[in-house]
Amino acid sequence: MLKLVWHSTQLFFKGRLIRNSQYVYKQMVSAFFIGSLLFIGLSKMEISLAFTIMVSSLLTGMLMPFLLKDIKMQ
Repeated sequence: MLKLVWHSTQLFFKGRLIRNSQYVYKQMVSAFFIGSLLFIGLSKMEISLAFTIMVSSLLTGMLMPFLLKDIKMQ
């Protein structure tokens, strides 16, 4: 199993795993900014840091399948 993950990771960073890698990068950057804005917004509400991290991570993780649903593998 680790060998499969290692091989897939190598193909990803060489640019041979996904057809349109620019799409994946764009979607991941947009998820990063959405998660960051959520984290900053929650931290301004003076909620505990642990709760803020937990909620923003959970919601960003739930958002990823919707952002990356159109990935085409080679």
